[in-house]
Amino acid sequence: MRHDRRAFLGMAAAGLAAAMMGRAGRAAAQGAKIKPGAQDVLLVIDVQNCFTPGGSLAVKDGDAIVPLINKLAGGFEHVVLTQDWHTPGHVSFASSHAGKKPFETTSLPYGTQVLWPDHCVQGTDGANLHPALKIPHAELVIRKGYRKDVDSYSAFMEADGKTPTGLAGYLRERKLSRCYFVGLATDFCVAWSALDARKAGFEAAVIEDACRGIDVGGSLGKAWADMQGAGVKRLQSSDLAV
Repeated sequence: MRHDRRAFLGMAAAGLAAAMMGRAGRAAAQGAKIKPGAQDVLLVIDVQNCFTPGGSLAVKDGDAIVPLINKLAGGFEHVVLTQDWHTPGHVSFASSHAGKKPFETTSLPYGTQVLWPDHCVQGTDGANLHPALKIPHAELVIRKGYRKDVDSYSAFMEADGKTPTGLAGYLRERKLSRCYFVGLATDFCVAWSALDARKAGFEAAVIEDACRGIDVGGSLGKAWADMQGAGVKRLQSSDLAV
């Protein structure tokens, strides 16, 4: 009886210790930083001269995120860059529509299109990646928006919702399943890319302080709401161990 009682108490103590260790482990895990691994990819969205101060479609403080993006990229084995690459006279330009001004809208076969100042025209300095962007190990540059009659915010899909860029197939073949997004602008190309990543079956997270938004007519709040609804994680750079 005494032996059984001692055994029981020993087992109970061991069980209690294991439970406490388990709770501590879970608590530590909850506070642990994310370490990018072999299945993770950093997608750097449209960090180009036109979208930074001095450019034709400048995002406020768009250049301020470049050092942080460089730092984050150093912690990722896999990095993909995107580049807006429009033709002259692109359908998304206000100058292509008589009587229209930038930031007005028009109806196109694929839906409502916001009209922009001419930007990121192929072969111009404005279309170049920002000169302070230093990511020599980037493995791929996806150019988008080069079809004259359809815009392309997303890194995955053009604005018609049916013309792919090929990025999803590339990521699947490389066995990259978790996408982290940084860049410009939060409420347009970053958000559309993150939403399409989820539609394509990838995990997605936006690193908020490594992005900047335009916020046209409440677009920034709507973008975050849409992303949250789609299961896109909202992170800060301090959440990553890089």
